[in-house]
Amino acid sequence: MTNLAEIKLLALDVDGVLTDGALVVNGDGSESKNFNSVDGHGIRMWRRAGLEVALLSGRVSAPTRHRAEQLEIEYVLEDCHYKLPAFERLLKQLGLGPENAAYIGDDLPDLPVIRYVAFGVAVANSVDEVKQYADYVTTRPGGNGAVREVIEYILKKTNKWQELMKRYLP
Repeated sequence: MTNLAEIKLLALDVDGVLTDGALVVNGDGSESKNFNSVDGHGIRMWRRAGLEVALLSGRVSAPTRHRAEQLEIEYVLEDCHYKLPAFERLLKQLGLGPENAAYIGDDLPDLPVIRYVAFGVAVANSVDEVKQYADYVTTRPGGNGAVREVIEYILKKTNKWQELMKRYLP
């Protein structure tokens, strides 16, 4: 059984997890993505609890970097075609081990990290193989509150949620 209280880092795939996976390529070659504001607020709550967030993407994307800046996410690893070595380097940089990390993914490139961390999560619209190896499968699809669902799950199970709620229910 995973000790969720040991989780200090939540790492996220981007396309299909923070977004619904759709990529809009505009006529000028720029791209657009839809990010869910509920997920964004969940990330802010996670950070207020003193925990770290990282984005781990196989693609390089200006909208991803811009969203990370908006949410003050310091660790943005892009162009990661083999995600596990990049993730291991990040853990080493942060002085953490796999027992201190959770990861949310949706597709096969995410599978090595999901299997490596203490708490691997598949979003509801993940491919079957990812769901098979995940510790938790969300009820919500990527880009539609799945990240927030995981954040609330961990924070509630580790008794950090009530403290955060004091901001909203003084």
